[in-house]
Amino acid sequence: MKGLLLTAEWDPKPTYELSEFEKTTKKAVEGFNVWRHPKLEITSVDDPKPGPGEALIRIKACGVCGSDMHFYETDDDDYILYPGLTRFPAILGHEFAGEIVEIGPGPEAEGFEVGDRVTVEEMVWCGYCRPCRDGYPNHCTNLEEIGFTIDGAMAEYIVVPIKLCWSVDPIFERYADEQLAWDVAATTEPTCVAYNTVFERAGGFRPGAFVAIYGAGPIGLAAIQLCRAAGAAKVFSFEISPQRRELAKAVGADGVFDPAEIAPAEVLMELTQGAGIDLSVEAAGAPDKTIPEMEKTIAINGKVAQVGRAATRVPMYLETFQVRRGSLFGAQGHSGHAIFPSVIRMAGAGLVDNAKIITSRFPLDQAIDAIAKSTDRSDGKIVIHP
Repeated sequence: MKGLLLTAEWDPKPTYELSEFEKTTKKAVEGFNVWRHPKLEITSVDDPKPGPGEALIRIKACGVCGSDMHFYETDDDDYILYPGLTRFPAILGHEFAGEIVEIGPGPEAEGFEVGDRVTVEEMVWCGYCRPCRDGYPNHCTNLEEIGFTIDGAMAEYIVVPIKLCWSVDPIFERYADEQLAWDVAATTEPTCVAYNTVFERAGGFRPGAFVAIYGAGPIGLAAIQLCRAAGAAKVFSFEISPQRRELAKAVGADGVFDPAEIAPAEVLMELTQGAGIDLSVEAAGAPDKTIPEMEKTIAINGKVAQVGRAATRVPMYLETFQVRRGSLFGAQGHSGHAIFPSVIRMAGAGLVDNAKIITSRFPLDQAIDAIAKSTDRSDGKIVIHP
């Protein structure tokens, strides 16, 4: 089969000290400090075969994520920009949906059949380590990540643990166009990341709250819709890309602003009549710029949730959080806590409509072009069709 393969050199920066875990597993905890000279190519690889408890899936749609873009882009020394867990070579792609075409043996296969339409969690949690047993699968000690440490879905087929699969039938019941339904199903994963951020990690908000979303990429656009569905009185969006600002309006943001032209703190305090923001979501990956604005606008008992990835230290004035009774939450991943079925139901019910944010489609043979286009940071979601 064909797939988009990323290779890179294991060349830790002189200032970076490898952990014993990294030396043993060849998985970089901080990818941008280790992987150099990345190379992307469409190549032929062996067709995967499912083992016990696994499913072989024919990919119908796969989204391009900001992390894929951060594998493509490099710093001045040609290191990747992605800061997280990585091991190469690997086929990229982790936001996908497809059809089960073969199921391996084992009791884990119960509940699924050949022909089922599914999407898949990207976090391959083990279920045995202490974090998993404590109910924190996104922080699995033995974590593998599809498209990051093991082969992903920018390919014709993929083998995954069937425990990670979720039926997307409700999405097909909503969208009459089959390919559109597949495309929307492939946006489940980033929407689940936003759901985990807003509801599971930050604990949500009372209906009638004021919410501000910084960054209107796919996760920010999903967060806008989720907060609208949850009863926010007003949802404000800040985004430098004019195309993405239009997408933020299309999915229901009440006020959309360019932070390069207007200081978020000024407009938010005016629009909330001095009350401030109950929940601020950092989905821009620019916390050095966004967090100071959030500090200035945090309501009494307000919350800040960080989901955008950025290898940046941010000075914070904690006195503000103390006197405002504020909270800061870090969010990673999307697994557990009924997140996937909840998002799929919301999509099926029309509470989230990601058809509005899909702006470009490419065949697999042009997957590199798709990732290159994502560096413009003007698209909502780019989808690849194997």
